[in-house]
Amino acid sequence: MLNKGNPEPRPRVLISRCLGFDNCRYNAAVVKDEFVEQLKESIEAVTVCPEVEMGLETPREPVRLVEWEGEFHLFQPATGKDYTEKMNDFLDRWFEKIPQFDGAILKSRSPSCGPGDVKVFNAFEQPGQAGKSSGFFGARLKDESGGFPIEDEGRLKNFTIREHFLTSIYTLARFRMQVCSEEDNSCLISGLVAFHQQNKMLFLAYNDPVLRELGRIVANHNRLPEKNIIDEYRNLLPELLNGPPKYSAMINSLQHAFGGFKHDLSGEEKKLFLNTLEEYRDERVPLSVPLHLLKSWAVRFDNQYLIDQTLLQPYPLELVNIYDSGKGRSSARTA
Repeated sequence: MLNKGNPEPRPRVLISRCLGFDNCRYNAAVVKDEFVEQLKESIEAVTVCPEVEMGLETPREPVRLVEWEGEFHLFQPATGKDYTEKMNDFLDRWFEKIPQFDGAILKSRSPSCGPGDVKVFNAFEQPGQAGKSSGFFGARLKDESGGFPIEDEGRLKNFTIREHFLTSIYTLARFRMQVCSEEDNSCLISGLVAFHQQNKMLFLAYNDPVLRELGRIVANHNRLPEKNIIDEYRNLLPELLNGPPKYSAMINSLQHAFGGFKHDLSGEEKKLFLNTLEEYRDERVPLSVPLHLLKSWAVRFDNQYLIDQTLLQPYPLELVNIYDSGKGRSSARTA
């Protein structure tokens, strides 16, 4: 991390166990995913396999999501068994003791884990596909997550989605570790003030109106109790991180950071940066290029305010990977 005074946190991420951790798929396979493998060493991984943990063996006959008379069922066509009740009993037990997560990566299209894009069938016998939905566990997790990012491994092959996911889990982990202590459940307003200050430029890129509201909460003009302030901030933070930043808003934030050097840089250096912004706008260079320029100038001119900003490095450099599914920024880009 650029700011050596604040070591990187280890986000707590819930991951489907079959994604590289155990041969627990219905066919006793394990799914090797490049991003999950890369992420393992940098996070605190908590794994789950709802089908195994509710009592099914490995290998096993596959199950399906069936919608019948307005209700979803977890059905196993080969045996004719309905596992809906067993799954719901498992979910009730598991969610009674759910820890605080910073994000989740679930198996795509799984009738138990899938957070979306799961095939739904319209009959128990010889069913036809009726549509798409979330799996049993994926749907419950989305309802009870409190807003932390939930993705499947397929969507994370997209560079923009993956970059946003990493930024989100590290931002939430910093809040969890800098502002509140999990050991005694205590929270410090001084930690909140420092967290908000360090993330201002990143949050400006994500959502300026929500940034302003978060600033109002931190200012605490109504003199509310510290716990109320921190809870209000925590509840609003997922709204700010609800989707990848617009590229135009990111450029605006980069320009704000660049303004800190307007009296220090030569005319040629200023021209270089402005040209780089245009190249970023046109998708000819990734975001890391203008960020590296800003980082180098922050170190060169000892600009501690910018050195402390998470905008310059929202997650560890070892997790930067430019591989992409082919859709790139355009699949998530808005003006």
